[in-house]
Amino acid sequence: MKLKGDPTTTRALNRRLILNLLRQEGPRSRAELATLSGLSPAAVTFVVADLVEEGIVKEGEAISGMTGRRPIPVQIDYDHGIAIGFKLMLGAVECVATDLATNPIATMRLGLGDHAPDAIADVLARAVPRLVALAQRPEATLAGIGISMPGVISNDQTSCVRSNRFDWNDVPLAQMLAERVSVPVWLEDDTNAYAIAQQLFGLGRQHRNMAVLAVGVGIACAQIIEGKLYRGANGAAGKMGHTLFEPNGRPCECGKRGCLMAYHSEAAVVQRWREATGGRDKGPTELRSALAAEDPVVVGLVEEAGRCIGTALANITNVTDPEVVVAGGEAVSLGEHFLRPLRKALADGAFRAPPPLLLDWKDNSWARGAAALVTQRMFDFELSGGVTGRH
Repeated sequence: MKLKGDPTTTRALNRRLILNLLRQEGPRSRAELATLSGLSPAAVTFVVADLVEEGIVKEGEAISGMTGRRPIPVQIDYDHGIAIGFKLMLGAVECVATDLATNPIATMRLGLGDHAPDAIADVLARAVPRLVALAQRPEATLAGIGISMPGVISNDQTSCVRSNRFDWNDVPLAQMLAERVSVPVWLEDDTNAYAIAQQLFGLGRQHRNMAVLAVGVGIACAQIIEGKLYRGANGAAGKMGHTLFEPNGRPCECGKRGCLMAYHSEAAVVQRWREATGGRDKGPTELRSALAAEDPVVVGLVEEAGRCIGTALANITNVTDPEVVVAGGEAVSLGEHFLRPLRKALADGAFRAPPPLLLDWKDNSWARGAAALVTQRMFDFELSGGVTGRH
């Protein structure tokens, strides 16, 4: 079926199609791109010429071992730009500069003593030139900045509608930073940003439908549906940690009681361990040490968390039917005491065969997710959110 539209729309669609094929398939000749895309050779040549001129795509070496004219493959030049990602946490911000495939080329971590929006915008603005200098890519352009944080983010990806952890309401953080640095800025919920990174360059690269589970201070499950992040009517989709677990139960940061995350997030498990043992100074590091030593109280709490989160995850997968579940977040490092009961509960609760559970977590995964907000613009022309600072 041919798509109808004005030439600008057709060009944007073709451009998106070619770039996504190169992202998924790697270097391909123009003839191969025409076959894979269904576009005419002339249309492919036109799009590729534009992308080469813009520096987004580059030509490789001619393919050897063939008679006659050798086809020249083209590929995305991920080094032509730099993306910056900031992951906001209560006490610190993880900072990363990446190439346009979200491969880190410079990282640092800064403290956040003041949670006022203006103070945080100032910290991020000062970090930008430092990261660019650390990246040591003078020939590359700064393509943009992504910020991820826990909260409900507006669908235009400019404002934090509500963050319980930061106690923010309607904070236009993207605009605040863009005005300080004159660079395009996008804002997103941290789990959503992590899911975008997984879709573009991670374990979800070949999947159009997946669930992305993240367990840390909170619990969330982002959804990629038919190749797009599902954000909901108000940007609040995926808040699995705020599903009801125990009526009138433990207080949650959202102000309600009995939420799943109030019992089984990593932070909640640490808190319950403290309550059970009276160890006020115990934190995530001590929890992992005790788990490695097979402390029965810790093992019981961690296994219970895996089981209960797995049950909630099964309910979600029964509704959305993902091809795979990608799991990340700090709790993944709790190992099999957490993952084994999670897998079993997912299998027991699945309507049919459970989707495969794929694990991917690195120290800079959150910040790389934020940087992916910038890279995503190359591959989806329909996303027009974010803001650009005044020049």
